[in-house]
Amino acid sequence: MYYLVNGEVLTVNRHRTHVVEVGKVKIGGDNPIVVQSMALGVHIDSDNIKNDSKKYAKEIIELERAGSELVRIALNSEEVARAIPYIVEEISKEGLDNKILVGCGQYELDKLIQDYPDNIKMLGKIRINPGNIGFGDKRDEKFERVIKYAVKHNIPIRIGVNLGSLDKYLSQKLMDENSLSSNPKSSDVILRKALIMSALSSAKKAEEIGLSPDKIIISCKVSKVQDLISVYTALAKSSNYALHLGLTEAGMGNKGVINTTAGLTYLLQNGIGDTIRASLTQRPGESRTDEVIVCQEILQSIGLRYFNPQVNSCPGCGRTSSDNFRILTEKVNDYIKDCMPIWKHDHPGVERMSVAVMGCIVNGPGESKHANLGISLPGYGERPVSAVYKDGKYFKTLQGDNIFEEFKVIISKYVEEHYAYK
Repeated sequence: MYYLVNGEVLTVNRHRTHVVEVGKVKIGGDNPIVVQSMALGVHIDSDNIKNDSKKYAKEIIELERAGSELVRIALNSEEVARAIPYIVEEISKEGLDNKILVGCGQYELDKLIQDYPDNIKMLGKIRINPGNIGFGDKRDEKFERVIKYAVKHNIPIRIGVNLGSLDKYLSQKLMDENSLSSNPKSSDVILRKALIMSALSSAKKAEEIGLSPDKIIISCKVSKVQDLISVYTALAKSSNYALHLGLTEAGMGNKGVINTTAGLTYLLQNGIGDTIRASLTQRPGESRTDEVIVCQEILQSIGLRYFNPQVNSCPGCGRTSSDNFRILTEKVNDYIKDCMPIWKHDHPGVERMSVAVMGCIVNGPGESKHANLGISLPGYGERPVSAVYKDGKYFKTLQGDNIFEEFKVIISKYVEEHYAYK
């Protein structure tokens, strides 16, 4: 695997991990980084399970259509466990494999697998939080029961440790030992250590119970970028388990996107991570699919995967003194987005196409020549005259009021000519 920096091809040496198969999805090894998300979900009423399940399934389908290869649901009630067959029925109507569903278990998990074993086994993967699976003497008993269930039904397990729900016994023990040390560390260092120890010791225990290492994924989620980098760098050095990356709570808007990008990009470029999620807080009315798009954009921006043609455009300045450039850029982006469901199916490889929409003659021609297709406006009022470049060479000049319509035809023909039908 590789990515480009200043035109130089740099190799990404992936952290060697076991390959975990979740339905048709392969996580780890040399397989592509897997994008996943979590459904916000709906309240499922015990008297209206079938109809509520349709609403739940609708969100899952929307996330899958956006590109989420696994979709997590919260196993937080008997109603959700009872709804699983209905959810599976609905997503199957849309051609989705029920194994894309991941059950996120916390306090209720042990009881649910006992009360609804046939429903839970329909899921592709189960997430266990060692800090919440049980407490006191019951913790090991419940953990063992869940692992034995997973072994029996051939279900992969993500051992997901969170800083906010860390095993209190382990963290306090390490804190006490640290306070007695002649060279005590900061509490942050001790908590990071506790996260790693909790995940690895739980994974080892799962193996002892009978779970194969190629059925184990580990995550140690935190909310600070530097903690994320430190913890996963240590995890990668300490084990060969497949790793799930993500901040526990990335935040809302730009903050959430930037935090996620900063943490995941560093780790991915250093070969760490096999599956990712952007845990964004959505604004009211905002689509949950945004977290899928962020993950895709991160992977595509560093050259690890390709999902959609890349449209490069300049920010505009005093030389682009009207709205023509921004309107053209928006139209090109929207046109490609609208065409992609068909192009992706009929023209494999189109996701690697690059298009440049540039606002003036300073960088316009040069950037356009570096793209598969480029269009450059003249700037200074953006007169209706635009030079078009194809594969690095001048192609033609478009003039008048129908520049976008004519450029749209050029894009469509390029796709048909360069990305063969299946």
